[in-house]
Amino acid sequence: MSETPSATAEKKLPKDLAAEKGMVNVQIDGVWHQFPRGTRMIEACSQASINVPRYCYHPKLSAPGNCRMCLVQMGMPPRPAPGQEPTRDEDGYEIIGWMPRPVIACANTVGENMGIRTSGELVEKCREGVMEFLLINHPLDCPICDQAGECRLQEFSVEHGRGSSRFVDMKVKKPKNVDIGPRVRLDDERCIMCSRCIRFMDEVAGDPVLGFTQRGTHTTLTVHPGRLLDSNYSLNTVDICPVGALTSNDFRFQMRVWFLKETKSIDINCGTGSNIIVWTRGNKVHRITPRRNDEVNSTWMPDSHRLSFHGLDSDARLTEPLVKVSGPHTPVTWKTALEIAANNIKTFQPGEVAVIASGRMTNEELFMARALAAEIGTPALAIVPREGQADSLLVAADRNPNTTGAKLVWDTTDPSAALAHVRYGLDNGSIKAVIALGEDLLGDAGFTREELEKASFILQVATLANPTADLATVVLPAAGFTEKRGSMVNLSGRLQRLNRAVEPPAHARDDWEILRDLILALSGEKNEVHMIEDVFKAMADAVPAFNGLTLSKIGDQGKQVLETGYQIPLLVNERARKAAGIING
Repeated sequence: MSETPSATAEKKLPKDLAAEKGMVNVQIDGVWHQFPRGTRMIEACSQASINVPRYCYHPKLSAPGNCRMCLVQMGMPPRPAPGQEPTRDEDGYEIIGWMPRPVIACANTVGENMGIRTSGELVEKCREGVMEFLLINHPLDCPICDQAGECRLQEFSVEHGRGSSRFVDMKVKKPKNVDIGPRVRLDDERCIMCSRCIRFMDEVAGDPVLGFTQRGTHTTLTVHPGRLLDSNYSLNTVDICPVGALTSNDFRFQMRVWFLKETKSIDINCGTGSNIIVWTRGNKVHRITPRRNDEVNSTWMPDSHRLSFHGLDSDARLTEPLVKVSGPHTPVTWKTALEIAANNIKTFQPGEVAVIASGRMTNEELFMARALAAEIGTPALAIVPREGQADSLLVAADRNPNTTGAKLVWDTTDPSAALAHVRYGLDNGSIKAVIALGEDLLGDAGFTREELEKASFILQVATLANPTADLATVVLPAAGFTEKRGSMVNLSGRLQRLNRAVEPPAHARDDWEILRDLILALSGEKNEVHMIEDVFKAMADAVPAFNGLTLSKIGDQGKQVLETGYQIPLLVNERARKAAGIING
């Protein structure tokens, strides 16, 4: 009786099944693993939860093998004599013969029956020697270095360095505190010549403005003559610098990183929705850095987007409800402001009221904006389109981060379609009241002051004082993007989560809370919505793309809820480089 194919497969050893899957068997520190053919040694070790120290290697960049810090010992089975079979162990693997010299793990790929040792006397002595050479001319200024607390040189010198230096000559002096661009400063004495910054500007940013000059211990990082490091992606070089050679002018000497709390969130400056980390202490945002998401922004983000948080600290920040009756705006309580707003709105016919929302609002806020328009009974509901110049990397032409979300939540192909009707209605007097949610209508919306002055009542919900707020009867202070929770859908159809990093100032509130309370003031009903999770649940029941989801189920990397056909240019370039074997990540 013949054996079934499944029974035959079960008899095969795991090592024999690897080849059928395009995998190779690799022994790492005595344990056998299987990896796709062509995997770099350093990535194989990472997948096996073994950290190999590195400076020059970055999974999103080419591997030049500059720093030699990732040295490991490699072994392969010895070639048997003619007519002899290889010697195998009890599991069927060929016995490995170890090379007497190390190899760099970043530039070598794994092979069948290969052995890798990430520790042992040979490896440890070599790494100790590399560290000693790297520290020969390095300044001893860790206490005042901005990189302290997240410096790989500091960490690896403890793990792999010597207790004392044998170097007795004078250290080579190099340029310090060099202004190489509007946002980045260079301290070349700290540079270990890993070339990460050079490769990023060349391979990712497409602006090869950095390079090395001189030779040997006098090698210096510099910008090309007549150029500056002024790319909109320049601060990514600071992120990937493993030491304190490149520092951000914006964050330099502002705060020690070990005091900061990290909050995962998303960027709201364009439709890409780059993943970010918001670094805070107390109730203040000190910096924003990119967070890895290979489906959105890889590990990068534009400078213009990461620095936009400073606007929330503006002197124009709204912190309490304001009402204008006959003179200037005066502060009032939330209850009073909402009552005045609701009483004014009730004096108009449903068709005389327009609700203009923002593409910067979360899905939950847009859902509540739709509920507000339904409560009033007005069909005039729109968002303000916001267009700019795309940069063929991460900055999208659509500067609204949630246009796709507005389409889904409002079930429309053009959420800004009613804007022309509102403008026409203001002009002919059929629109008498305007509720502006998160938008300065005299700015990107393109309304004129004469048009808005024709309205009998304007309600403005905003984070900053603006010309529309000056005309408004009621102004309600809202939370900024680092101060609230919610979700958005980017241009490629990925649902992502916005998380609160700091609390809103003074009496400012979340937009969804403001809209909930305004709806309650109009309807006189009892509050049944207490948390943003309640809003998301109601929205998930109403929007098919969100069915079965909750805020927590979105996760840190987001969920694909829609196929829009939009491709993020930077990811297209990155995937092509990965397919060509140039990068691993």
